[in-house]
Amino acid sequence: MTPFGPDLLRRLTTRVVGRRRELESVVAALAAGRHLLLEGPPGTGKSTVLRAIATEADIGFEFVEGNAELTPARLIGSFDPAAVLVEGYSPKVFVDGPLISALREGALLYVEEINRIPEETLNVLITVMSEGEVHVPRLGHVVADPGFRLVAAMNPFDAVGTARIASAVYDRTCRLAMDYQSADDEAAIVGTSAPDAAAAFGIGAVMSAVAMTRESRTHPDLRTGSSVRGAIDFVLIVDELARLRGVDPREEDVTLDAALLSLSGRIRLREGTYRTAEEVVRELWAGHFGPIEDPDADPARERPDGSPGKG
Repeated sequence: MTPFGPDLLRRLTTRVVGRRRELESVVAALAAGRHLLLEGPPGTGKSTVLRAIATEADIGFEFVEGNAELTPARLIGSFDPAAVLVEGYSPKVFVDGPLISALREGALLYVEEINRIPEETLNVLITVMSEGEVHVPRLGHVVADPGFRLVAAMNPFDAVGTARIASAVYDRTCRLAMDYQSADDEAAIVGTSAPDAAAAFGIGAVMSAVAMTRESRTHPDLRTGSSVRGAIDFVLIVDELARLRGVDPREEDVTLDAALLSLSGRIRLREGTYRTAEEVVRELWAGHFGPIEDPDADPARERPDGSPGKG
């Protein structure tokens, strides 16, 4: 009996905030025995969705970080040199890499940032998707268990360090585009990830934190903005700074320092801009947590986070 059914979807909705359409699409593709390509910017929950599915479906999960150092040997595995000297090239002295482990066990092989891996490593994955097996010198052919699925994730092509993916990969996978979630969903993620800090900060302030990070994604001076992870870290750091200083978490100095800590390393400036990351973060912060600049403003007027204006 397939583990990919309506009961799985019902369980997943208690583990993953939103993403109903994406969950249905991924589960349907896996149930159909297809390999899958998840495409979207960092922080859109690609690995979260896959880990939740593997856990709830009770199937194996092999994680591979895609980068320029991912050689075929690291992906496939290799013979233990010391053991080879004693026993020769025996199958029992072969140390399985994540690909071989996933093939043997019928697990999900999740390759993160597939568009950063070397071409020779990518060719290994293409062969596995085409033939359902891999040939390892001195070991022989390793045939995929029927449960094996390859799920690859990739950032948009214009991200630093990425390359265009060969059409052979697209031809052998089903592609699902994953973008950022709604503001309400991201606020719910912050609340789930940092419940105590979010409660102390207040729902209005949490929404302002989410709005600040979301604005970074469309800021004209930024090539890349922050994911919801920036809002999570911001809320957590606000809570700790306020505790250390013995002040209200909505104090301007607290929120500014938290914004600089949580966002300045996550944003990427556009080429040609003369501003610093700190300057851009200060601007983002001022729009959501900073003092109200209008001298004619009602001093009792509240900011979006629910805190009073300065009188």
